Amino acid sequence: MSPEMPRRRITRLRAEIARHDELYYRAGRSEIADADYDALKRDLADLESAHPELAGGDTPTARVGDDRTEGFQTYRHRQPMQSLDNTYSETELRSFDQKLRKVLGLAETPDTPLDYVIEPKIDGVAVSVTYEKGRLVRAVTRGNGIEGDDITANVRTIRHLPDTLAGSGHPDVIEIRGEIYMTLEVFRRLNAQREEAGLETFANPRNLAAGTVKLLDPAEVAKRPLDIVLYGIGHCSGEVAPSQSAYHARLKAWKVPTVERLWSARGIDAAWAAIQELDTARKGFAYATDGAVVKLDDFARQREAGATSKAPRWAIAYKYAPERAETRLRAITIQVGRTGVLTPVAELEPVALAGTTVARATLHNEDEITRKDIRVGDFVLVEKAGEVIPAVIGVVAARRAADSEPFHFPENCPECATPVVKLPGEVAWRCPNLTCPAQVRRRIEHFASKQCMDIDGLGEAVVDQLVSRRLVQTISDIYRLRQENLVTLEKFAEKSAQNLVAAIQTSRTAELWRFLHGLGIPGVGASSARDLARHFRSVGALVAATEDELLAIEGVGEKTARGIRAFFNEPANRILVDELRDLGVEPTAPAQAAAGGSALAGKTFVLTGTLETMTRDEAAAKIEAAGGKVSGSVSKKTSYVVAGAEAGSKLEKAQKLGVTVLGEQEFLALLRG
Repeated sequence: MSPEMPRRRITRLRAEIARHDELYYRAGRSEIADADYDALKRDLADLESAHPELAGGDTPTARVGDDRTEGFQTYRHRQPMQSLDNTYSETELRSFDQKLRKVLGLAETPDTPLDYVIEPKIDGVAVSVTYEKGRLVRAVTRGNGIEGDDITANVRTIRHLPDTLAGSGHPDVIEIRGEIYMTLEVFRRLNAQREEAGLETFANPRNLAAGTVKLLDPAEVAKRPLDIVLYGIGHCSGEVAPSQSAYHARLKAWKVPTVERLWSARGIDAAWAAIQELDTARKGFAYATDGAVVKLDDFARQREAGATSKAPRWAIAYKYAPERAETRLRAITIQVGRTGVLTPVAELEPVALAGTTVARATLHNEDEITRKDIRVGDFVLVEKAGEVIPAVIGVVAARRAADSEPFHFPENCPECATPVVKLPGEVAWRCPNLTCPAQVRRRIEHFASKQCMDIDGLGEAVVDQLVSRRLVQTISDIYRLRQENLVTLEKFAEKSAQNLVAAIQTSRTAELWRFLHGLGIPGVGASSARDLARHFRSVGALVAATEDELLAIEGVGEKTARGIRAFFNEPANRILVDELRDLGVEPTAPAQAAAGGSALAGKTFVLTGTLETMTRDEAAAKIEAAGGKVSGSVSKKTSYVVAGAEAGSKLEKAQKLGVTVLGEQEFLALLRG
């Protein structure tokens, strides 16, 4: 081997790793899987070990990634904030145990096992939160390990992070380390909104959380609900616990959000068993996890073991292998959403993945297809991005057919043949034709859905027929339908036509929030529609509202306020609202709050699970009529969580935060006063 070859290889690897670090830590993006990135770093470490004369200088094997970005003040950690070494196999895990025992002088006593703590490795953004005399004063990203970005204003939007520690025994100063993350539920919702808006979707919850914590406007951060879990200790002006397990107990006593599951293990065999148990348990978590963190429990032994320049010797992250499957890409179809966004979808030969059969996967946009050079007929690797959405992560180039051709994004809308456009700052192509059948169908389906006007019988199949026969071209056309129009539809008899006409008639006086949600105003979901309805109490008042009046409403940020104003400034939307009013659509304003004596007045409720005596929407209406407020997420400000059958992550979060949980009968009793 030429003497220059190792030097060139090391230089090339350092440059490639630096590029991936820039994407991951500063741009909140990643082009390769964690395992592939770690393989690059291992290759570099092996080369530097074999050629120590080339190992000096600024090398990524001797430092942590740097997440500092412009726009934030930096703050120096009182104690360096390190990263963790990773392992992907049982053999490597056992090697970690052997090395640690050697460092601690226990190599010759195999019958003296070490005590470990095993925690879920949450796929988030590292943060250090400082409390002084029990009060939160600062939150800082890991940065370069020595200093990080001050994100205190953004972290204060995390509702269940206490401003003041509960209980007693608080040190004068303590840095509590952990991760900021985003739940899978919020990730799905925000990605769907971005896709409809023609913006690039986030690949996984970690990337979305990373992008959110670095927003410069805390009001915008608050609209992307973040969560936090704290489990580590940095600088501390006193002894708070003798071990990691005892420290977790202290965090719980302080009412600090910490890991929901924790395993204690005596010896590496028990630690390995705990890692396997966690692999099963994590599938039920409300957030993405990518591994298990194994830590020496005893703090005194942690200090004795010490650390390298970038990671402690007493802890290691075991990374679970991502579930992937290989299958053939049969076709790429284009879906047109209600805002005209063209979304490419991979049509796959069905393949088993993570307990489900996957036949379709997202391709995000044209840029993604081009970057990965995805072609019809390719064998592709499919992975559940963030354990949520099936996505094509790459092509098996070795199996590509010789006659394959690059995919060309359509220049015309596949539904109406209108030339597509790409707006400045967007990655998505759009169909600009507002009368495009696909957009009309999606808008009408959304307006009539259970989450909006709840027009029973106006589902996807019926809407398809109405649009294709040009009986409905706008939302207002719904209220022009007559029984004689409907009986001509396939599988429609006189009775079903009568029922749909009756459902349409009932919807004319639907609750105001349903109407506002159904209009499809950018950034206005069910929860914000309720807030707008409570505040303005009529469509006319909202249409006339200024941006400043909108910003005065809790939960409405600048972007949403601009979106609402832009929507009602559009002549076509004003005409639609006027037409609906002329056709007798008069949404019902929320009931006035009950007198102050109501047990629900001023309280915030969250509904989860299936109720027996009423729907959740009916329960929400009763709460609001009694002066209460309904929220879509659980926080420390939640007064009650009403839990029906099959309640999910919201119930778990309520229990974790100590929020009062009501069964259905308890809720009914509260309503009766």
